[in-house]
Amino acid sequence: MAFPQKVRLVEMSPRDGLQNEPGPVIDTAIKTELIERLADCGLNHIESASFVSPKWVPQMGDATDVMAGIKRKPGVRYSVLTPNLKGFENALAAGVDEVAVFGAASESFSQKNINCSIAESLERFLPVMEAAKQHHIPVRGYVSTVLGCPYEGDIAPEQVAKVAKALAELGCYEISLGDTIGVGTPLKAKRMLEAVAAEVPIEKLAAHFHDTYGQALANLYAVLEEGISVIDASVAGLGGCPYAKGASGNVATEDVLYLLNGLGIKTGVDLDKLVATGEWISAQLNRQNGSKVGQALGGNCK
Repeated sequence: MAFPQKVRLVEMSPRDGLQNEPGPVIDTAIKTELIERLADCGLNHIESASFVSPKWVPQMGDATDVMAGIKRKPGVRYSVLTPNLKGFENALAAGVDEVAVFGAASESFSQKNINCSIAESLERFLPVMEAAKQHHIPVRGYVSTVLGCPYEGDIAPEQVAKVAKALAELGCYEISLGDTIGVGTPLKAKRMLEAVAAEVPIEKLAAHFHDTYGQALANLYAVLEEGISVIDASVAGLGGCPYAKGASGNVATEDVLYLLNGLGIKTGVDLDKLVATGEWISAQLNRQNGSKVGQALGGNCK
């Protein structure tokens, strides 16, 4: 199959990136500036916060303030994670454009991560889906551990397809397939996608690949060949992998954009501005820039 002509990049750094940052809680002003800078780069889909209990995710405790503080840019979708009805209600009050729910392809991961089975987790989303429908809020679904689980090892592609299909049937307009621990390789990624695409149209699927083993770009290339046209990524590679000590997490948006530019695939995102944003947030967090492209171009893009 030919590559897509256009790819929508879904920027994960304000949520999936920052929620794993160790140390003191990051200032709300830094979060809102990051989101505004990302929108200024041309990114039009930014996952901005997570409406979860601050007890479990302290870095997301100011979600309401973050959503209130953003100077919203027309044409940009600011989405948030809402794992339950209370989270959805708080998100709705904060004026969000879109919400997301997440399930796992691994029973063990589901039990250890959210203390319930896959079937129970899907059932818990029903009130969220109903409320979202009433308020005309689109819902995006995530499936985690699609290419491997820290507890079970390999995950059968058919199992991923089953969970993706269930989320689509619940009403999720798009399903993001997450290699949570970054263990996938290109052939595995293709086989997994093949199984899922037999149940859910490929136009409704997105790739969310972590770079723990340095395979994310190769895996993305493999699924782009199969027709994937939505990719989740995080500027400066923000977001560690909590299941692999010292490992990187999200693939860097700069690196994905450089790949897409090289393939002649349109995104509408400005690479220089994105690199400058990655440099800026890395400095704010006092951490090394996790993007290879960011490191290569960093000094030139202010």
